[in-house]
Amino acid sequence: MLLHVPRVLNAQQVATCRQLLEQAHWVDGRHSAGPASARVKNNLQLPADSAEAQQLGQTILSALESNALFLSAALPRRVLPPRFNCHKPGQAYGLHVDNAVQRLADGELLRSDLSATLFLTPPEEYQGGELEIVAGLASNRIKLAAGDLLLYPATSLHQVCPVTQGKRLCAFFWLQSMVRDAEQRRLLFELDQNIQQLSRELNKDHASLLQLRGLYSNLVRRWADI
Repeated sequence: MLLHVPRVLNAQQVATCRQLLEQAHWVDGRHSAGPASARVKNNLQLPADSAEAQQLGQTILSALESNALFLSAALPRRVLPPRFNCHKPGQAYGLHVDNAVQRLADGELLRSDLSATLFLTPPEEYQGGELEIVAGLASNRIKLAAGDLLLYPATSLHQVCPVTQGKRLCAFFWLQSMVRDAEQRRLLFELDQNIQQLSRELNKDHASLLQLRGLYSNLVRRWADI
């Protein structure tokens, strides 16, 4: 499931992120890649332990904690602190699949169920640089507004297409969901979204809504891996 989560960051937060990133010290993105990824990775990356990365990462995590659409779709158990990359003209990150397991700063391991890319540059400011996600015989090329996030399966074959003009700034991160199975997670998301829609249309104490909320909770209880 690909999910567009709009306005994770507001315009002021995006402007603050971009100002800090313009002042930051970037390094070759291949330094953080494995041997296979390093062969197709050509970009710049902010060191994860830099002051800018930690400050901006906390801003993003705080915003996600109150984003109902993201929480409903992801059901996050653990989230790797966001990282930041930059693609300039001629740079790209070729087709690859993200690592199945990521290591947190405290040494704990995180199973990467979902990947997320948060766009920080308005699409009109750069050419190329689409996030292309391959699913079977089809592919999706995606470029979102600054402050918007794309959530997608970490199992996906994907790439950042070459930037031909301008500069592309993004945050990216991985998360482990409470519900490991992608189909179960999708069903829970659809059920939750319908419950929320009905809550806006019906009395919040309507008997059917109470039953649906109970059904949702019991399915989470059955499927959650915690």
